[in-house]
Formats: sequence, C-alpha cells, structure tokens
Amino acid sequence: MRGIVTVLNTPFDAAGAVDLAALERHVRYALAAGVAGFLVPAMAAEVDVLTPAERDGMLRTVVAAAGGRVPVIGGASAGTAAARVANARRVGALGADYLLVSLSGQDRAALAAEIRDVADAAGLPVMVQDWDAAGGGIPVPVLVELFETVEAFRCLKVETADAGPKYTALKAATGGEMHVSGGWAVQQLIEALDRGVDAFMPTALHFSYCGIVRAYLAGDRDGATAAFRALLPVLAFSNQSLPLSIRFFKRLLWRQAIYPTEALRMKAAVPDVYQARIMDELVDLAIALETERGWRG
Repeated sequence: MRGIVTVLNTPFDAAGAVDLAALERHVRYALAAGVAGFLVPAMAAEVDVLTPAERDGMLRTVVAAAGGRVPVIGGASAGTAAARVANARRVGALGADYLLVSLSGQDRAALAAEIRDVADAAGLPVMVQDWDAAGGGIPVPVLVELFETVEAFRCLKVETADAGPKYTALKAATGGEMHVSGGWAVQQLIEALDRGVDAFMPTALHFSYCGIVRAYLAGDRDGATAAFRALLPVLAFSNQSLPLSIRFFKRLLWRQAIYPTEALRMKAAVPDVYQARIMDELVDLAIALETERGWRG
C-alpha cells in the first residue's frame, strides 16, 4: 500500500442508522480517485458507538465494493484484549486483507503476546495503531524489537505528537522494511513524503490527496507542494480535534452528495455560528480547489 488509504467515516441516514449504500458510494468515489486501500472501522468511523453487527456490516460492504482492487484493513480495536481478539476473528472471517489494532505501552512481552493473539484469531498480518495525541506513543526501540520478533507485525500507523522524526527513525532502524503510515500525516504531507512514509490515511479529499501524491512520486515536488499549500486552511481548521475533523469531513461528503446526512452519533460539541461559517467556507474551498486543478469535486 503506497499512497492514500481512506479511513471511512460512518454514514448515518436520517433515522440514525448506518447507511451501507452511502458507504458503498463512498468506496466507489475513492476508488475513482485512485486510493491505495481502505481502513474500516476505525476511530474516524466513530467505532466506539457502533454495534458489532454495524461494524461487521460496514467491513463486509467495503470488502465487496473494493472487489480485490485494493487492500482492505479491518479495524479490531476495542477496550479489552478479549474484545480485540473477538473483533479480530470476525475481521478475518469477513475477508479483510490486514488487521488494525490500537495498542499502547512499553511492555515488550505483553505487546508481542497481544499482537500474536489478534493475528492468530484473524489469520492476517497486523497493522498496529500507535495513537498518542499528546505524546510520543510506543518507543521506537520497542517497535523495532516487535517488528523483528513478531512475524505478523508488518505495518505501523503512527499517530503521535511530533511524528516526523519517528517515521524516519523507524524506517532507518528496519532498513526501510517496516510499512509506516500516518493518520494525521496529511498535515505534514510533503514532509512525510520526503521522509519515505508509505501511506497516508485521511477520510476525504481523495482527488486532492491522490493528485498531490501522484505529482510528488512523478518527480514534481514543487507542483505537489503548491497543491498541498493551497489546502492548508482546510487542514488547519479540520484537524483541531478528532470530533471536529469527523464533523468537517462528513459535511464535505454530504455536500458532495456521497453521504445522505452529516450526522454524528458520537457525543461531540455542535459548532457555533462562527465555526459553522468557517466550515462552510472551507468546504467550498476544498471543492473549488479540486475543480480548478482538474480533479473531481
């Protein structure tokens, strides 16, 4: 997986139910943009407020819609080890290509055991989510040792503070063999590409992000940088917090007629009049930029 891997937001209909037809529509739209894979369900899907049946229905829908054209990563994160194993077993049965699980801590033996447990349950290679919005996450030496000793652990999704040096340290320590992706990395997309990060995991703006990555990989760093900088007002606003990011990109997907509503199920602050105005202005900007550059809006 190299490039943009879409982390799918959960579409809800007017009654508050998961809209699987809208989810399939989103997958088709992202594939047309050239994404390299999908991750579902994860934090951006409001996974903590989804039932097991809803999680399974979403993954089943995405696997079918992707049709083997790109890999699908099934999310198995949960609050307990037992729940993660149970989720992993279902992810494997539903046809995902990889398993994602969010882990933390520094106990090498405990982390290794948990990775092996979920890998065995799913029968899949594991992507570990290293989530720590305020800190450095799992230390690099621990991750490198796990990569060298746990066969199933092949991929890492880094979502930590000051992630750039961590990307480089991980690539250097593993001879470039560890697949390193970033969830929040789109905020530093050009820097992360310079550092050799393999994949980036936003929830929308597929045509913009795929266009930037294609330009960069084709050797047009200046063009990629110019396109990226045009998006910075959108990124600065939308990435203030996870709930605001979900709300912003659901509004964009609704405006693009991909999702039937912009509704969230998770508890999150409702934007006030100032935020709502800026949000609408930036959604307009995001759509206009894709149109102006010849990308789809």
